[in-house]
Amino acid sequence: MRGNGGTSRRWPAAKYRRGVDNRAEVRDFLASRRARITPAQAGLPAYGDLRRVPGLRRTEVAMLAGVSVEYYTRLERGNLGGVSESVLESLARALQLDEAERAHLFDLARAAATPARSSARRSARPKVRPSIHRILDAMTGAPAYVRNARMDILAANHLCFALYADILTPQALPVNLARFLFLDPRSTSFFADWETVADDAVAALRGEAGRNPLDRGLSDLVGELATRSEEFRARWARHNVRLHRTAVKRIRNPIAGELTLTGDALELPGDGLTLVTYTAEPASQAQQQLDFLASWSTRHSAAAPAGDHTGDARTI
Repeated sequence: MRGNGGTSRRWPAAKYRRGVDNRAEVRDFLASRRARITPAQAGLPAYGDLRRVPGLRRTEVAMLAGVSVEYYTRLERGNLGGVSESVLESLARALQLDEAERAHLFDLARAAATPARSSARRSARPKVRPSIHRILDAMTGAPAYVRNARMDILAANHLCFALYADILTPQALPVNLARFLFLDPRSTSFFADWETVADDAVAALRGEAGRNPLDRGLSDLVGELATRSEEFRARWARHNVRLHRTAVKRIRNPIAGELTLTGDALELPGDGLTLVTYTAEPASQAQQQLDFLASWSTRHSAAAPAGDHTGDARTI
């Protein structure tokens, strides 16, 4: 299921060196959203005719959005430059986009309106403020970590290190969750619902690619994963995006067994970082398992000191 470590002629890493191709992103996103909607779902008569492609025709989307066929065809060919918000809203309604997809469409339009640059840029190395480290250290009853938009885990608390066992250690930080999911065979044993977690991870990266198409670190990551993992390639090609606020995850831990936890993602405004916490239902078996793991973590805290926050935040 993981990457085979080989290369793919279809997905050369060099394809991403200048960042994500906005026109291709727009084209594939709009075409994929159009293909998933049937005439019946759009409230249109099908007339019993055979269709060469799934979903709606361009003429039908244009009619639903209140624009000409020629104009919509131009949009679906990847040209969102100069498109008004009202047209984008109409397009979102016609394609029945959800909140995350609508935001992605607007992100793609903003990127299209940005003057082209010759090459992608590397984002500044993210830094976790000392106060955030103190917050993590104070959270003794809930596993928690801080990650950036590329899914690099930059800091974590004692209980999170215990939950992730040998997968996540203070000395190994930062650890990229996407690389772990698609290139490390241990991920399928760790995440009981690996398929769902993998879908969510790729959807998060796809959304970030829409917001920051010239992020060199992100494009390098996408190129690497697309080259080395068929599972990633298949998901990336779907162009799905989702908002990641909360989700139930089943995690297998060698000490506490399989835990069913609720993960919540809390953005840290101004830092470009996200605090992710795991909690259990009160009085549940998972809460008992967390309490046991917390006790175990406290006894073994010397093996994973949280007080040293001097390490850098390089991207691996």
